[in-house]
Amino acid sequence: MNELVTRVADNVGIAPAVAEKSVGMMLGFLQREADAGAVARMIEAIPGAPELVAKFNGEGAGSGGLLGGLMASFGGGVMALGQQLMAQGLGMSEITALARETMAVAREHAGADTVDKVVNSVPGLSQFV
Repeated sequence: MNELVTRVADNVGIAPAVAEKSVGMMLGFLQREADAGAVARMIEAIPGAPELVAKFNGEGAGSGGLLGGLMASFGGGVMALGQQLMAQGLGMSEITALARETMAVAREHAGADTVDKVVNSVPGLSQFV
């Protein structure tokens, strides 16, 4: 288990497996939706993040499953990510804590300027971090 997943699991109070999948889904979402250069720098800077994105990016997409259906019905964006995370059993307070903790780790490794550029490039994301 990498530092990011351990910190999220411990500080949010969720199971490590849920933290791993949720962080991977969140980073995958950012990879698709945020400023391409900034998010690439951010993901590369966080130890273990590229592997999480590779493992969980697009989770449920194209499978016709519940998450794929949620993505289609909500049209993407932060709301769709929220629905995906709720499907993992997370409540809004846990989703907000997950986002804040993930971005705190990202700031430590990639720097505030890079993370701020990522956050500001995704409509609605700043209210969660």
